[in-house]
Amino acid sequence: MKTVRLPSGELVSALGQGTWFMGEQSSAQPQEIAALQLGLDLGMTLIDTAEMYADGRAEVVVGKALSDRPSRRDAAFVVSKVYPHNASRSGTITACERSLKRLQTDRIDLYLLHWRGQHPLAETVQAFEALKSAGKIRDWGVSNLDVKAMTELWQVPGGQAVAANQVLYNLGRRGVEWDLLPWLHRHGVATMAYSPIEQARLLRHKGLQSFAIRHGLRPAPVALAWLIAQTGVMAIPKSASEQHLRENAQALHMQLTPDQLAELDQLFAPPRGPQALEVL
Repeated sequence: MKTVRLPSGELVSALGQGTWFMGEQSSAQPQEIAALQLGLDLGMTLIDTAEMYADGRAEVVVGKALSDRPSRRDAAFVVSKVYPHNASRSGTITACERSLKRLQTDRIDLYLLHWRGQHPLAETVQAFEALKSAGKIRDWGVSNLDVKAMTELWQVPGGQAVAANQVLYNLGRRGVEWDLLPWLHRHGVATMAYSPIEQARLLRHKGLQSFAIRHGLRPAPVALAWLIAQTGVMAIPKSASEQHLRENAQALHMQLTPDQLAELDQLFAPPRGPQALEVL
């Protein structure tokens, strides 16, 4: 099963589960909880959430999914994020405490700055390190930071402890390959790809559909397997469907051949120059 090693040495499943849009309807909560639990059972033990998602209710869903038995929490690698406007030194700590309560846990495995805001990176790093020293988080990272911002972060005292950068990355959005991914590789920072199937829009791509049919595969695991074949890359698709979860999980055991990878490069060309970091 494919894993990614964080700078701390922690091995994390290369394929996880996203929770963006979960927690928005109380009637959907039982299905969402069951989906997260099934995903854990299938080996997608990384669960990504944020205080922003449904105003914290996605974290509540994650907490309930992990609370049915003690081994659930121990098996999971929980990622959450702090809003930029909360990312002052004191605000980050307070936000983390709220997230811990919603998640019904005593620690977050990886805590991210959701995107760059008005507070100095130095303050956020100080808060992250304080939380780490207190055992409230195990590692910290960032999200939606480009090369310029990552370079600035690297120069902040303590900034070189950054474990991961979560960015928009999929077959159809490969701009990060030009400069950001190489920078992250050089500095030993893991990459977490959000919207790895573009909220299912990528699965309607005629070329990808044709590729999957020719090779006796399904589009979703192909797109995910391509992503996690990249060095140091994790992917966090979101699904509340048992069928889709089982399809996604196939990517953990799928190894695309060099010819297949070359064919996908023809369908989805890599960047030919620098591009602004894309976000959703």
